[in-house]
This record gives sequence, C-alpha cells and structure tokens, in this order.
Amino acid sequence: MAPRFIRELVPRRENRAPPGAIVVALKTLSWVQWAQFWSGWLAWTCDAIDFFAVSLTVPLLSEQFGKSTSAITTAITLTLLFRSAGAMIFGIASDRFGRKWPLIINLILCCALELGSGFVNTFSQFLVVRALFGIAMGGIWGISSSSALENLPVELRGLASGILQEGYIVGYLLASVINLTLVAEHTWRVLFWTGAGITFFAAIIRALVPESAFFLHSKEQRNAKGTNTSQETKIFLREIKEMLKRHWLLCIYAVLLMTGFNFMAHGSQDLYPTYLETTKGFTAHSASIATIIGNCGAVVGGAIGGWASQYIGRRLTIVIFVLVVGAFIPLWVLPSSFSGLSAGAFCFQLGVQGAFGVIPIHLAEMSPPAFRATFPGVVYQLGNMVSSASAQIEATGGNNLKTTIIKDGVSTVVPDYATVQAIFIGVVAAFVVIITIIGPENHSSHFKNTDAASEGGDEAITYNPSQTSYCEAGEKSGA
Repeated sequence: MAPRFIRELVPRRENRAPPGAIVVALKTLSWVQWAQFWSGWLAWTCDAIDFFAVSLTVPLLSEQFGKSTSAITTAITLTLLFRSAGAMIFGIASDRFGRKWPLIINLILCCALELGSGFVNTFSQFLVVRALFGIAMGGIWGISSSSALENLPVELRGLASGILQEGYIVGYLLASVINLTLVAEHTWRVLFWTGAGITFFAAIIRALVPESAFFLHSKEQRNAKGTNTSQETKIFLREIKEMLKRHWLLCIYAVLLMTGFNFMAHGSQDLYPTYLETTKGFTAHSASIATIIGNCGAVVGGAIGGWASQYIGRRLTIVIFVLVVGAFIPLWVLPSSFSGLSAGAFCFQLGVQGAFGVIPIHLAEMSPPAFRATFPGVVYQLGNMVSSASAQIEATGGNNLKTTIIKDGVSTVVPDYATVQAIFIGVVAAFVVIITIIGPENHSSHFKNTDAASEGGDEAITYNPSQTSYCEAGEKSGA
C-alpha cells in the first residue's frame, strides 16, 4: 500500500468544493469582503513593484555606480535577507493589534524607503536603503494574505489564493511597463519614485477599508474576558512559546517548502532581463517585452492553480504545475529567437506561478490558528532569506560558465546564464516536488473554529459568520 501522504494527495470528497460552489459563494460576498481582499491584493502588488525595480534596472545601476552585475545583485540579496525581520515584526503586530493599521504603517514605510532609493548617490547608500527596505517589505505578505483570505467563504479561498499571489506578478508587470516607458525616456530613478507613489495610494485605500471581521470577533471575546493589556501581552508571549514547542516540526517543514518555492521564483525572475540582454543579445526593450509576456503566463497560471487546488487538493496542484516547469525548461533556455523565448517564458512562468498561487491558502490552512498573520509571513520570508542569494548564485555561475554569441557582427564571450538557470531551476523543481509530496495538508480548513493571538489560539471559539461557507450559512439561517 502507498504511504499515507501519497494516498491523501487528493482531499476527501467532503472537503472538495461542489460544482458551481464558487459562483454561488461569490454572490454572497459583501462590499467589505471585496474591499478587504482587493486592498490586500494591492498591497502585495506594490511590494512587487518596489522589489523588481532593482531587478529590471541592473544594467543601469551597474553603469550608475560602476559596479558589476554580481555586485548590484547584492542589493537584491540584502533585501531578501532582511525581509524575515519585517515579517516577524509586522506579523506579530498584526496578530496582536489587528490587520488594518500595521499594514498601513508598513506601506508608508515602504513608500518612504522606495522614495529614498531613488535619491541615493553612492552604492553604499543604495545598499543601506535596500536593506532597510527589506525589513519594511517583509511585513507585507503575511498581513496582506491574512486580510484578504481569512474573511472569505471556504469555497473561494483556492481561487482567491491564486489571484492574491499573482498580485506580485501584476506588480512585476507594472514595473516592467514603467521600465519600458518612463525609464527609457528619463532615468532609473523614476521607477522607484513611481513605485513609492503607488504604494502611498495603497496605504490610503487600506485606511478606508474596515478592520478584518475575524480579528474584530476575536477582540470582542478578549474584551468580554476583561483582560488588560499587560495580561494580553503575557498570554501572547506564552502562546508564541507554546506554538513553537508544539509545532516546531511544522515550522521547519514550512520554511523548507518556502525555500524551494522562493529559489524557483527568484531563480527564474531576478536575473531574467539580464539573461536575455547578456546571453541572448536582446535589447533592453525586447527583454522587457519578453518579461511582460512571461508575466502574463504567470497571472494565468496563478488563477488556474488556485482554482484547481480547491478541487484536486493543494499539494497535488503544486506537484502538477512544478512538473510543467520541468517540462518547459528547454523552451526557457534553448531558443535564440524572440518568439521562441517569449513562448518559453509564458509556459514556464505559468507553471511556476500556478504552483505558487496555491501557497497563500496552503500556508494559511496549515498555520497554527492564533498566528495566521505571523506564521505564513515569517516562514515565507525565512524561505526568502535562505534563497536570497539566488541572483548572486546565477551571476557567479555565469562568470564561470561562458558561451559565445554574435554581437554587432563580432563573436563575443558572455556569461551563459541559460545553462546556469536550466541546471539551477531543474534541481530546485525536483526538491519542491519531493518536499510538497511528503508534507501536510489541511484542505478547506474552517477558520471559524480558531482564535486570534492572546486568546488561547488552539481552542475552538464561538461561531463567526465571516468564516463559514455559503452552504453552512444557509443551514444555519434555516435552522
């Protein structure tokens, strides 16, 4: 007989959404639920615009500061390294004080540091600002995903997870368009300034949207118990200690899972424009267009992956899409024409983000109940921290593995990023498949049976209408 983790790849029938459930559940959403989801999505989109501002301008930054590609990618590494600190700080603040104001403060800090990135004059200043930006940026994902998903009906969470995660790719798309238009006519600094403006707009939008119903319900229970701030803090710290004691193995597994995912994503994104310009001889304009095409595939993949996971399970969906990644590695690196590489980018990123689209809800469902903002955000960013050297690994590999292309009619030796990325992503994809198969899955977990931090988070609480499925809502109203 197959091992249990293999037999349970497909969720039990009672945990799968029935046909048509998504359409019916969409009709039940209030404007507040819509607003909470899209404000979380917008915050995550801004996160991507700000991050990829560096990836898209590596050649320009190299020229500005007189540094090599490998040196410039240090800024990417520093940002990723410090994101876990931000995830911890803002995740705990969100689980303790609510989803709304920690996210607003987080976005304003991102705005200020992104603005500062566009005013630096030396490479040392640039590295310092990007490291600080990493702390601010690290808090966005955990709060955004909890705000967007925890108030939705169970039937919508798979699809919503995919759409939410692809906010990151939409941000990459917007950054690519800005790079293709404004940066081409002005300077690389415009990309950072524009990103700061969009982020400030996202903070204003979030300020207009009410607090999470899930958190407010928990706060009401806390007030009913009559606990003061000092008692709440002690309970919260005790809960963190107990969570780590009870769920240490889950924490390690989740970090390993996110390490693989972030290696796969950053390994295929951070140096992609540089790969096209350097190894394939594309112009900056053609590289940006190919990046946009690839990101269109990513958006499609994320939505399909999130939707499919509601029916065939989170882990099985991830495995299928990662196998798609492996199948399209040759089309990703072998062609030399714009059409061939663009088609490869579309299919390849469809696979990468199809798998990644499942992650927000997969982590939320496996999360210890009282830490639904802290746990996903921290393990996601710890995975980012471990994988932070992706761009530098590829840049170093390119410095040691060369190929020859014809550039301006002259045979030129250039870094072979195509071979480096094919090997790198192939190994990572195999790791992701294995770690996903052997891991846990809590498909269609009902958040209504859980509590927020400082209230004894592993025990059941009273019914919360915002956390139920439309089927259950109908049953309760008819009782």
